[in-house]
Amino acid sequence: MPDPSSSPSTPVPPPSAPAAPALRRGLKVLGTLLITLSAISPASSVFIIAPGVVGQAGSGAFWSFVIAAVVGVFMAFVYAELASAYPLSGGEYAIVARTLGKLPGFVTLGLLLVTQLLIIAVIALGVGTYLEVLIPGLPGPVVAAVTTAGATVLAVFDVKLNAWITGVFLVIEMVALVVVSALGLFDPARPLGDLLAAPVAAADGVVGPASAGLIVGAAAVAIFSYNGYGSAVYFGEETANAHRGIARVILWALAITVLAELVPVTAVLLGAPSLPDLFAADNMMSYFVTAQAGSTVNTVISLAIALAILNAVLAIILITSRMVFSTGRDAAWPGAVSRALAAIHPSTGTPWIATLATGAFATALCFADKDFLLVVTATSIVAVYAALCLAVISGRRNGSTAHAAYRMPWFPVAPVLALAALAYVIWQSALDPEVGRPSLAITAGIGVASALYYLVLRRRGVWELRGPADEEPATEEPQARERVVEPGA
Repeated sequence: MPDPSSSPSTPVPPPSAPAAPALRRGLKVLGTLLITLSAISPASSVFIIAPGVVGQAGSGAFWSFVIAAVVGVFMAFVYAELASAYPLSGGEYAIVARTLGKLPGFVTLGLLLVTQLLIIAVIALGVGTYLEVLIPGLPGPVVAAVTTAGATVLAVFDVKLNAWITGVFLVIEMVALVVVSALGLFDPARPLGDLLAAPVAAADGVVGPASAGLIVGAAAVAIFSYNGYGSAVYFGEETANAHRGIARVILWALAITVLAELVPVTAVLLGAPSLPDLFAADNMMSYFVTAQAGSTVNTVISLAIALAILNAVLAIILITSRMVFSTGRDAAWPGAVSRALAAIHPSTGTPWIATLATGAFATALCFADKDFLLVVTATSIVAVYAALCLAVISGRRNGSTAHAAYRMPWFPVAPVLALAALAYVIWQSALDPEVGRPSLAITAGIGVASALYYLVLRRRGVWELRGPADEEPATEEPQARERVVEPGA
């Protein structure tokens, strides 16, 4: 006789299904915030990514970063609401699959898996650049590979220990950014009005007015420099009271990141003795610091940035390994591979095999061409953002996020405006034949390949969305989910 306490609408896992591997909840909100900010690594963004924005938009990079910050606010609201509903180690793919359906979720997984592994290599390749001030002629790929391998070993240890390690390094990089900001703001070479009303950029060695198209196009890269505040969700299964805490981490991480990146970028654009020389410099930030404070200060700052990059590599490996762990738990790979990736170390409570696998792939990618890595990763984050905007709208409509502990203000303003901004960024990227257009084509190719692989998994019926004990199993149809509230949320 059926159990009268059960309901046909309540999803029940098969009796034979093994318990999902559980991560250890050893983090508080502060620890999660430290790792999240370390993954964003404002100093690495300012010294590695910001020069790309300046090279494209010139002094119009100020407006590029402002536009990116506005998009960031919209996306932080989206991330916070979705993460408070599903604070899962699978991150964005686990959320999209539970709100839009499994196919969009798996496409999101494909984009993120490729992007996250490549991002580790892109960031690590910056270590050699800033260590060259002490040891000229360092082989960049080798230094990056050693950095990635070392960070991988650290990432296997307890996540609480890694939170403190990243926190110490984070303080060092923030001090470096304060010094850079002071060098420009206290000794400006041009008024703020020139930056706001008359931005200039270099084209074929000639400096002229920066067009709106250049500024908005560069905003796509600036968005990438802020990216990472949403990565707090990857530690949702290791953070106490995650349904409430993760949303706070996301919002605080964005606010701190915008301040920590926009201020020093503005300071460099105001304080550089010569904008043409700044635009033409092989290393814009080293040129600026040396011109303002001399080679000794540049050496100290360069070492601080090298530590910041190491810190970012460690944090991103921690994040990516959680996603890889989740793919194993959800059986996205052949049986033995999935079981291995879902393994949790009995002493450290971390997904140790997923961490080692992540580090191994990222270490190998350090020997790939850096320009290729940048092209592959340039627009994929825009596609993921768009999927999340659709996910939060769908979640409100079908009730799959009804149990969210955080609700964004003025819904649906944030996701709608973010989608409009992302559409414009994609359009501008499509007009760029060197980076934007090839990147969009690669992003589309990864999406198609992921969709085809999902169809194979669906035919075999092995991919199942699984989470910790306090997160109920997902169904193929988001509409079939009941409202679930975590006790104490």
